[in-house]
Amino acid sequence: MNFHAIRAIYLFEMARTWRTLLQSIVSPVISTSLYFVVFGAAIGSRISEINGISYGAFIVPGLIMLSLLTQSISNASFGIYFPKFVGTIYELLSAPVSYLEIVISYVGAAASKSIILGLIILATAALFVPLQIQHPGWMLLFLVLTAVTFSLFGFIIGIWAGNFEQLQLVPMLIVTPLTFLGGSFYSIDMLPPFWRTVSLFNPVVYLVSGFRWSFFGISDVNVGISLGMTLVFLVACLIAVWWIFRTGWRIKA
Repeated sequence: MNFHAIRAIYLFEMARTWRTLLQSIVSPVISTSLYFVVFGAAIGSRISEINGISYGAFIVPGLIMLSLLTQSISNASFGIYFPKFVGTIYELLSAPVSYLEIVISYVGAAASKSIILGLIILATAALFVPLQIQHPGWMLLFLVLTAVTFSLFGFIIGIWAGNFEQLQLVPMLIVTPLTFLGGSFYSIDMLPPFWRTVSLFNPVVYLVSGFRWSFFGISDVNVGISLGMTLVFLVACLIAVWWIFRTGWRIKA
């Protein structure tokens, strides 16, 4: 394992975050805070509590997960797409660096950015509402697993994308709507039986539910199932990345 190469690529990607601090950290935190204020004020005045939890506190895990998913995908997809766009990907492929080391570097940097952002949003939310984290270890586990999984997913999108429009297509048209419909701002138990059943086909439901359980000890689905679904998606992304590098799809063309 070439740890010097991993460290070099990782630090290069992290340095890009500090150079674009306003876009990478400040903007998502402000956007999430606005979501919190608007939804907490508009809906919170009509829904005082859900399962004994104040509405303002109830939506915090969903807001963190919303930012975590979108930023993980965005960071990882742009990180690998830009070398493709400018042509420096061939220098990386010809260097004495294995595919595993490339993936660890880019995905590790993207996941690190998302985890830092998630923790900042958590600290910011604590300024608005009193928060309790009943299972901090599980909270960190779900945070890390989700960041790594969707960074891998973003890495796949960055390799697949042929232009900047395609780079934004999946996050904007698929991931964000699924997150909004995945119980980020409500409990799916509040839905009619038919729509609750439909919601169970949304993978984001399991991520949000498990993450919310780590805070309040309540969940829409069993926490074991939530963890299992996260691991299944992680394994699927790992298999897809392995196949991409094995075949050279969209990389060596």
